[in-house]
Amino acid sequence: MNSNRLVSIVIPAYNESKVIEILLLSIRNQSYTYIETIVVDDNSRDDTVTISKKYTPKVYKREHAERSIQRNFGARKAKGKYLLFLDADMELTKDVVKGCVHLAQKNSKIGGVVIPEESIARTYWEKVKAHERSFYNESGDKTTDAARFFRKSVFEKVGGYDETITGPEDWDLPETVKKSGYEIGRIKSKIYHYERVKGPFKLAQKKYYYALKSHRYFQKQNIPLISPKTIYFLRPVFYRNWRKLVAHPLLSIGMFLMFTFELAGGALGFVIGKYLSSKSN
Repeated sequence: MNSNRLVSIVIPAYNESKVIEILLLSIRNQSYTYIETIVVDDNSRDDTVTISKKYTPKVYKREHAERSIQRNFGARKAKGKYLLFLDADMELTKDVVKGCVHLAQKNSKIGGVVIPEESIARTYWEKVKAHERSFYNESGDKTTDAARFFRKSVFEKVGGYDETITGPEDWDLPETVKKSGYEIGRIKSKIYHYERVKGPFKLAQKKYYYALKSHRYFQKQNIPLISPKTIYFLRPVFYRNWRKLVAHPLLSIGMFLMFTFELAGGALGFVIGKYLSSKSN
């Protein structure tokens, strides 16, 4: 396979047997065929590995590794000119890879590409999360956009994902790429994201965990603690689209309640993480 055209798709996974086959099928059905798929499994206890091996021989185990470590490991195994990092609960529309490659080939200054996401939701809280994401994804949002597709040469130049950061690494890498003199592009083809939200308490717990190391990201990228990046309620995209808030009152009320829980969890995680970091230094 021609490595100058090859796209290496890297998928971190842990107990993803209920969703990963949907993603792997969508990769197989891409209109762009120069693809290798790499699954980095964190010692799953279900059928994730068995299912993955039906679609790719490149299934590796990295026990008890954070997402950034898994992604960097997958990138080291990759033989492609381009890297695409996906989550196991996603599904690609058929022209996603083709669109990313075309944009990168068209403009040599493109170091990374943002792919818009459309949420698939069933429960109330999943629909609330989908409602939130819809504000960002319709035309893009500079506060929340995060590239998933990168030139491998650029990825290696900037050192890949920062393994000291868990959570904000999706923002950190594209921002580092931009600071290195490259542009971040955006395509129109979508990723479907299967939301799995059990409720605001679980979201707060997740934000708490991610926030434990978030101070490293804020310091590295010189981001104020009080900013649209950190405080959902300060994001202009919601107020520019106030008609959508009014049109879906039950979802909007749930969204702002969800924000309150997530901010509380994130703030607690940040404070504790900062304290633990100062004690270890």
